[in-house]
This record gives sequence, C-alpha cells and structure tokens, in this order.
Amino acid sequence: MSRGRRWVAILLAVTLVTGCAAERTPQARPWHDGRIFLATGNTTGVYYQLGGGYADVISRHLPGYEARAEPTGASGENITRLVDGDMEIAFSLADTAADASAGRGAFNGRPQPIRALARVYSNYTHVIVRADAQIADLAALRGRRVSTGSPKSGTDVIAGRLLAAAGLDPERDVRRARLSLPETVARMRSGTLDAMFFSGGLPTPGIADLLTGAPDRFRLLPVADLIEPLTATHGSVYTTAELPRDAYDTPAGTPTVTVANVILVSAEMPDDLAYDLTRLLFTYQTDLALAHPEARNFDRESAATTDPIPLHPGAARYYQGG
Repeated sequence: MSRGRRWVAILLAVTLVTGCAAERTPQARPWHDGRIFLATGNTTGVYYQLGGGYADVISRHLPGYEARAEPTGASGENITRLVDGDMEIAFSLADTAADASAGRGAFNGRPQPIRALARVYSNYTHVIVRADAQIADLAALRGRRVSTGSPKSGTDVIAGRLLAAAGLDPERDVRRARLSLPETVARMRSGTLDAMFFSGGLPTPGIADLLTGAPDRFRLLPVADLIEPLTATHGSVYTTAELPRDAYDTPAGTPTVTVANVILVSAEMPDDLAYDLTRLLFTYQTDLALAHPEARNFDRESAATTDPIPLHPGAARYYQGG
C-alpha cells in the first residue's frame, strides 16, 4: 500500500475516534502535516515491537501528530529511507549509524545528514548453529550455509565484520544468504541453513521461538573472543557481554559481542519536535516497556552519549533540562 493510501486509512480512523480527537489542540502547521512514520525492522524483532509502542505514545501524547511503525530491513535501509524523507524516525545500530554519519562503509563518500535523539538499549549478537553441525567457532563456518540477516541491516554489517575477524571472507568463504529473521528461522528449522546471525535486544521474539521450540536442535555460539580484532578494525563501538541463560532458557550464558542502538531523525527536524520526541521516550518509558521490556533499559544519563553520531540540538536541550 502506498504512503498516501495508508494515511487516508489512518485519517479516516482518527476521524471516527471523535472523543480522542476532541481532546487535542493541534500545533500550528505541524511538521510533515503531522504524519510520522517510524522505520523499525523485521516483524519478529525488538525494533518493530518498540517502534509500535513509541508510535502509540506519540499519537496519544503529542498534539497534532499521528505516528505509525513500519516493518523494514532495519538499520541501513532505515537510514536511507530517513534521509530520503520516506520516514521521520529510524531505529539503527550505532555502528551502521556511525558509518552513515561519517560517509564510510555502505555509505562510502556519502555522509548522511542524520541526528540522534537517544542512545537506548544494547543489541546482543546471536550466532545460532545447528547442534548436529559440529561447529565449534566462527572459523568452522567455512563452506557452510549462513544467513547474515536482511540486506543492508545492522545484523548483516556486524555478521560480515565478525566473519572477517575470524579470518573468513564473508562473500567467498561461506555460502551467504541475506534473509529476514522470519525467513532465517524458517530455513533453520527446515535444515537448509547451518548457522545464522541476528543482532537484537533481549529477548528477540523470533529467536525465542526458534530456541524454545526445539531446544535440542540449535545452540548459541560464543563470539566474544573476537572483540580484539573487531575493535582494532572498527573501533570501540563494539563491546562484550554475556547473553544471559534466562533470555532463552539455555543451559548457560553465552559470551558475545554487543553494540548500542540509537534512535535517529533527520538533521532538518525542527528543534521543538525533536525535544518533544525525546521527552516522550522517558516520560512514557513505562508504557514503552509494555511494548517490549528492553525499554526498561533506557537510561537518561547515558542516552545523550551518541558520539560519533551528532545529537540533535532539540534532544540536547532536553538532556540539559531546557
């Protein structure tokens, strides 16, 4: 469905909810006619659930605006669509956003005019292998069938970097498939993949569905030992942590690589709107946690630490108490 048709449906629904509409005092000439689209990620990922919660908070608590979360291929696609004006808010991994801001990696020579509202929770790298495939480490993926996530996603980026850190050429040494999380899970179940990558919050619904549905068929692979070559090449945007056993009821925790998530907007967004969107993240944090528990990990004290991604001036004013 085109954007225009989607908004016809939304506006018709809003017109019907007269009681709610009557309570609003729309702002004069709201930005983008009061329409806010949020670029999220795969439908079984955390971005999509949190994006839906955030859209609901915006629609209920920001007069003059209606918001809607859209499923996407995640980070790289989100940034492209944000800059193109197809989306107003985008979720992204910090490594992909840093590349976009600096004009490197997939954005080589093309610095993107993006700004951050907040650094939020951290993504955990999930590397899952078939239990019967005798894969002890990433180097053992040579020649194997591996999903590295949706094209241009943050998962696809970090998967390629981890494979390289393990001494593999991501395009030649593995049989690489760039698939969405639902497609990846389906192919892991059917046995047509040997391994998969996914970078997500805890728990990621699609991962939980795979691991809890067949606990003896799959296992998480530790990759934290690759942090040194990873950071030597790509900097301190990556850290390590233990993926806790209770996230997916696994026998033990799994040492893995983590990377922060950021919420992005266009550099052209008005300061007052950026201020309000940032304020809503923390004023209604409890509501967001109902959409996904990772929202409990939003921390106002660290949210402004988005470097090297520039913080939007409106968001900076919020953190400064203005």
